[in-house]
Amino acid sequence: MKQKIISISITGIVGLLFYYFLLPPLNFGSPLFWLYFFVLIVLFLFLNSFESIEIYVKNKRILSKNNKLINYTLIALGGIVLVICFLNLIVSPLFNANSYHNRIMVDETHQFTADVKEVDFNKIPLLDKDSSMKLGDRKMGQATDWVSQYYVSDLYTQINYNDHIIRVTPIEYAGFIKYLSNHKTGIKGYITVDSVTGDANLVKLEKGIKYLPSAYFNEDLNRKLRFSYPTEIFDEANFELDNEGNPFWIIPTLKYTMVGMKKEVSGVIIFDAQTGKSQKYALKDIPTWVDHVYNADLIIEQLNDWGNYQNGFINAYLGQKNVVNTTEGYNYLVMDNDVYLYTGITSVSTDESNLGFVLVNMRTKETNYYNVPGAEEYSAMASAEGLVQEKGYEASFPLLINLNNRPTYLLSLKDAAGLVKMYAFVDVADYQKVIVSDSSLGIASAAQKYLKEIPLEVNQDDVLTKEVTVNNLTSVVIDGNTNYFFKDDEDNVYNGSIKINSSLFPFLKNGDKVKITYTNGLVKQIINIEK
Repeated sequence: MKQKIISISITGIVGLLFYYFLLPPLNFGSPLFWLYFFVLIVLFLFLNSFESIEIYVKNKRILSKNNKLINYTLIALGGIVLVICFLNLIVSPLFNANSYHNRIMVDETHQFTADVKEVDFNKIPLLDKDSSMKLGDRKMGQATDWVSQYYVSDLYTQINYNDHIIRVTPIEYAGFIKYLSNHKTGIKGYITVDSVTGDANLVKLEKGIKYLPSAYFNEDLNRKLRFSYPTEIFDEANFELDNEGNPFWIIPTLKYTMVGMKKEVSGVIIFDAQTGKSQKYALKDIPTWVDHVYNADLIIEQLNDWGNYQNGFINAYLGQKNVVNTTEGYNYLVMDNDVYLYTGITSVSTDESNLGFVLVNMRTKETNYYNVPGAEEYSAMASAEGLVQEKGYEASFPLLINLNNRPTYLLSLKDAAGLVKMYAFVDVADYQKVIVSDSSLGIASAAQKYLKEIPLEVNQDDVLTKEVTVNNLTSVVIDGNTNYFFKDDEDNVYNGSIKINSSLFPFLKNGDKVKITYTNGLVKQIINIEK
């Protein structure tokens, strides 16, 4: 009896220590919970086994009694493992392919040009995460009183902050000693990088951020969360800002079917990084300033299940009729105050072209599929790199834009130091249509060069004709050709090359009334003009 009390006591102490450092959820759906449970049971059996040892002095040998408790417990543990494996098999795609197909609901009725507005080059996030990290590190290096104590996290969450597309990342403690020196006040700042302009800022706070992954003891973010929500299963935390610039951790909570199967988001915890106060929200109640509820890897996993299992499990691996997958990469768009993940959809039998692509709202998981066949993203990247192969530039993963009502890839070409040297436009439908332009000339100039040298097919449904009054007339020479820009009475902007009507454009003046045929867009492209 005494041995059992000792065994239970030691197991309890070790269990508390394990819980404090490993932070397993007390949830039957979590694989980590069962690992924690099995380790403690095995530890107890090991400690308790010393009670069954008897030393026979006369025969000078050690014998072990038959310990029924150990045998029965090991059998029970083995039974639990078998039951878990059996139930997981029952809920696997082998028997439930349709439920895996429906993990994400994909609307296939939408049109690209109706949902994705004509590109505004003043609001396009040209900086990718790697470039943002370099700018953020450089900004931190300028704060000499900070750089010795802290380091910049590599999170760089892309968010829509009051209609500005930025990446934001926390500053972390640079080790245990630095934590002890600074944890009372916390870290009074974070880094933002404007994804459009490249402006990097060290935003300083009056009240410090105390709860971080690099903090220790009960100020460690994960430990604070676990003690507040002992039964919840957490996904990766995102660092975001509310509309007032206050720092928060956004932590999705997860649920599983059986043990570790068919992961899904069940809600979200919004955690104040300064005070440690938190609140769990149901999916339907999440504030609109939150941008990232669903992890990108989970979205990609669910999209692949949607594409794999639409015709059953056997077809997914044998017949493979209509089986599709996402392409290897993804990027983000910001539209209507929300962040969207986009990625291409390609057949499993080819890796050179896309059948279309999807946009997924990262807050609501609303997903739209666009039937736009064209170049796979890495093919477009290779095509752009091929035009400047002698320079050895590397293409960033493309941004998908609407340029003159046509899906177009926009890429940055960077040198070995990670600096953007050129921009590239690649037509989605035909990746042989590609133009590169020096970044020093600006993105709008690169777009005009693309539109001039690679004329896009005009959909007659998008062609309009009307009479307008010319205002704010100006001319610009682009690549040796004169282009005329003017506004009408409603401040719509029009652009036309002198080649369209060389006998009219040079003599046009403000106040003239002209009849124009044009394609609609942010800058309306003139096809024909006459008085």
